[in-house]
Amino acid sequence: MAETYTFNELIKDVLEHTKIPMSSEEIWQKAVELNFDQKIGSTGKTPWATIGARLYTNIKENLDQSDFVQVSKRPTKFTLRTLFTNQAQIEQVVQQQVQKSEENISKTKYHERDLHPLLVKYVFSNPHFTCYAKTIFHENSTKRIKGMNEWLHPDLVGVYFPFNDYSLETRELQGHLNVSSIRLFAFEMKIQLSFSNLRQSFFQAVSNSSWANEGYLVCNKVDEDPDFRNEIQRLSNAFGIGVIKLNSDAVNESEILFPAQFKDVIDWDTVNRLAEDSPDFKKFLSELTEDIKLSKIKSKYDKVLNEEDIVSYIKEKKIV
Repeated sequence: MAETYTFNELIKDVLEHTKIPMSSEEIWQKAVELNFDQKIGSTGKTPWATIGARLYTNIKENLDQSDFVQVSKRPTKFTLRTLFTNQAQIEQVVQQQVQKSEENISKTKYHERDLHPLLVKYVFSNPHFTCYAKTIFHENSTKRIKGMNEWLHPDLVGVYFPFNDYSLETRELQGHLNVSSIRLFAFEMKIQLSFSNLRQSFFQAVSNSSWANEGYLVCNKVDEDPDFRNEIQRLSNAFGIGVIKLNSDAVNESEILFPAQFKDVIDWDTVNRLAEDSPDFKKFLSELTEDIKLSKIKSKYDKVLNEEDIVSYIKEKKIV
């Protein structure tokens, strides 16, 4: 019987081939390019996550005896210990990679709002949402006492209409029973998520998503450290906020890392406060109310780009 080819062997083979620090996703991409993935057998939907978990576990359990070395964070990158002659050389490379990572972050050309079309496309096509989304422009909100409106407005709001999923008779019966299949969503957008900004970002999402059926923290880059992922899951379980990781290479393959806790009851006091302070949110309520009356989508929500346009948009904005 042939010996099983393991993820650890795949990681070693890739890093020995490239001889440069790589993230778990880069390792998997290179493995596919080199056809190493064909040797591993079943990999699941997120093999790069498995690679990251194996790397972290190996380093944590074996410390200085591990075959692998973590040389940076944001993004997290690894290399082989055998590529270094001594500990001082490892520390030097780690410092260089940390500095490089910080420089790359500071040079990020795109803004959080540039990510909105990616989320709009994802939630429109993803079966969990199938919703129409709209950007809420904070700068249009009523100016009040400093701090009064802080963390009040979500970056985007979304609505799921049941028009295509339920017959008119079913919707009418729901109306008589005071039951609604309409779902409201709130989304807080971040470019990246790591320990350095997790709590502020998370509780910002908690604050401005309290009114909706489901609230989500959305980001393009997420620290792959298992301890970090465990902390996100703990916060998600405790406060009911979901987490979405956008995939700028293939938007429809973005994923819900942790689902939001569904709330049956809308916080109408907060909805009213948002409508008073935000013309964009007030218009959103007015438009979705009109669509509900007509049982048709007549209002203008954020445009859902087609496949060709979204690729061009990502290239234009240099979203990586």
